[in-house]
Amino acid sequence: MEIERAREDLVVAASAGATTIALALLSGVVGLVDVSTVPTLAPLAVYAAYLFSRKGGPYGTFDRPRNWAAVAVLVGGLVVAASALSA
Repeated sequence: MEIERAREDLVVAASAGATTIALALLSGVVGLVDVSTVPTLAPLAVYAAYLFSRKGGPYGTFDRPRNWAAVAVLVGGLVVAASALSA
């Protein structure tokens, strides 16, 4: 594995992991929102999609690690918004 590829994977994994931890903290410790377990893991699904879609890529101008990291954070924000609206 190339060091650049490892760095790209780390960027996406760190953003998905940090967003998942933030969701868990907002739900469990702070009690700001009530998010169940499966939606809390949604940013990790973005990371899994990133891993499986990049086997031969990048496939386009938008297929960059920065964009995948932003999508993971955006999905976390959508989970918080959806759980806040449903409460």
